This record gives sequence, C-alpha cells and structure tokens, in this order.
Amino acid sequence: MTAEWQAVWLTLKLATTTTVVLLVLATPLAWWLARSRHWLRQPISAIVAMPLVLPPTVLGFYLLILMGPSGPVGQFTQSLGLGTLPFTFEGLVVASVIYSLPFTVQPLQNAFAGIGERMLEVAGTLGASPWDRFFTVAIPLARPGFLTATVLTFAHTIGEFGVVLMIGGNIPGETKVLSVAIYDHVETLQYAQAHWLAGGMIAFAFLVLLCLYLINGRLGGGEWRP
Repeated sequence: MTAEWQAVWLTLKLATTTTVVLLVLATPLAWWLARSRHWLRQPISAIVAMPLVLPPTVLGFYLLILMGPSGPVGQFTQSLGLGTLPFTFEGLVVASVIYSLPFTVQPLQNAFAGIGERMLEVAGTLGASPWDRFFTVAIPLARPGFLTATVLTFAHTIGEFGVVLMIGGNIPGETKVLSVAIYDHVETLQYAQAHWLAGGMIAFAFLVLLCLYLINGRLGGGEWRP
C-alpha cells in the first residue's frame, strides 16, 4: 500500500470511529441541552461550542499537555499500563471527538428542540416511560438531525489538520492522515501529489454537502445552524 493510500485509509478509519463515538456520547447531551432549563445549560453549551472558535493548535496544545507523560490524563493512562495517548491513533480519536463535538451536538440539539411537547405528552398518557418516549418518539422525529450530525462530523474529521498534527504528529500508517500528507507534499515542493490529494478532498466536501442539502430538502428539515 502506497503512503497516499495509507493516509486515505487512516483518515476514513479516524472519521468513522470519531463519528460513531460522538453519536453515542452526544445524543444524551444534546437531548439534555434541548430540554433542560438548568442554569448550567448555557455554560455547557458554550463549552461544547468552543472548538468552533478556538484555533485548532490551541486545543491541540492543551490536549497534548493533558495527555502527555506529566499531564493528569497521561498519568492515569500510564497507571493503567496503556502508555500515553499522544502520537497514537487512539490519541487522534480523543482529539477528534473533542474537536468535532459541536458538529454532532448542535444538529441533534436543534432537532430535539424542534420536537413539540404534545407528542411526548400523548405518548406519556398512553403509558410510555421516559425511555420509551425517547427511543420511540424523539429519536425517529429527530432523524434529519441525526443525518446532518453524522455527515458533518464525518466530513469535519476528514478535514482536520491542526489538532491531529499537534496530537499525532506525522507517523506513516499510524497518525499521518490526509491533511498532514498534503502538508508534507507542499513542504517538500511535491505540488503534483498535493494537487491530487487536495483536489480529491475538495470534490469530497462538495459532494457530501450537496447530498446533505438534497436529502434534508426531501426530509423537510435538519439543517445545521451554529
């Protein structure tokens, strides 16, 4: 396998893993943010949205400190015999989950917020428990939001650069994703290879967003608004 195909495979693996992890973690968080009136709702919403405005290198730097040998997370993982997370694929997943968090939470939060209380109340009067109402009423009605969150999270992870470079470095077959491979080619003046990879990512981004808008138009909602 060539270095370019290794980078493509690793990028797809990272994007898929990150998307699955975030859908599991972000769904209950988005539900709580959409339905709760607790005073912590606004501060937590601000924390979730911070990766949208923070420079990726700032986020990557502090994650590197936290997960490094002297950081609290690094010391914890070392105590478990797992070593440290920086410059590993697992470290890339952790960084990508944090960096892409708002791209999953916000579409789901918008979708859950758009569900009227009436349907949930009717389900409750029919004997549905809160869990039943969540899984049989809220989840199906929020399907456009789940589609938007999945596509945006996957596409955003594909395009990550600053965070993955800070946490993963440039290890072929382990942490060298597509964006880092493009940077590598440009740095060594290999513009032809950089054009192929960069052009492929532009085409991918356009097709993903086009499909998202077309499907959302058919489903009648689920657009993402930061």
